[in-house]
Amino acid sequence: MAFKALVKIIYILVPLLTGGCGLVPNFSGDSMSNAEKAKLYMQMGIRYLDLNILDVAKEKLTLALRLDSGNAEIRGALAAFYERIKDYPAAEDSYEAAVSRAPDNFSIKSNYGRFLCERGHYKQALAMLQDALDQPMNNRQWFALTNLGNCYVLQNDLAHGEEYCRKALALQPDYAPALLEMQKISYQNRQYLSARGFLERYLAVAPQSPESLWYAFQTERALGDGVAAAEYSEQLITSFPASKEAQEIRNVIGK
Repeated sequence: MAFKALVKIIYILVPLLTGGCGLVPNFSGDSMSNAEKAKLYMQMGIRYLDLNILDVAKEKLTLALRLDSGNAEIRGALAAFYERIKDYPAAEDSYEAAVSRAPDNFSIKSNYGRFLCERGHYKQALAMLQDALDQPMNNRQWFALTNLGNCYVLQNDLAHGEEYCRKALALQPDYAPALLEMQKISYQNRQYLSARGFLERYLAVAPQSPESLWYAFQTERALGDGVAAAEYSEQLITSFPASKEAQEIRNVIGK
């Protein structure tokens, strides 16, 4: 789950990174405004979050907020940070503050909707995600579509989950989170060759994750390819030994 959340957060936050995103700010004396400095600190904080250097990420994002407390994107980035450290009340507060300051920001709303759905607040999540999808300036609708698909899957509504994920892929065929979701949906629908195909497409644009390896293992077992299944199980245990998927694999294979 940790990697999955990471992937989603990165795909939501990447559009916020405009221009150079080095780890050291390039302040030009006192010519930069506080808002400009805050944006640079936010970019650094997001980059450190990407690198999983969490103490520095928090430092940079806190500095950014101190310089520009009204910036909704900074609060959205802080929400992602709090998600990473599993401080969910603080994450929700940051998302609420971000949405209140930028009600038309479709990226923030899409990420907040995903967060709400993962917490089990399905009705509120679907409304938030639909609102993000309907924003007139939303030129990356595959974010909200994938999150809508995932939210339906979490409610065991695979038909609607597949519908929205396929819409996302029609707009952005190489969007990794949608491909990963379709791998899962295909497996759950017992469409094992389709699950294998979506994994191949996913791996063309993203690295393996505990979830992708777990479903790959299950898919190959269902297809009767014991060699491939063993390779996936070994890769999962070796690469992600602390993941819940690795523990589930150990329970299945008795290792």
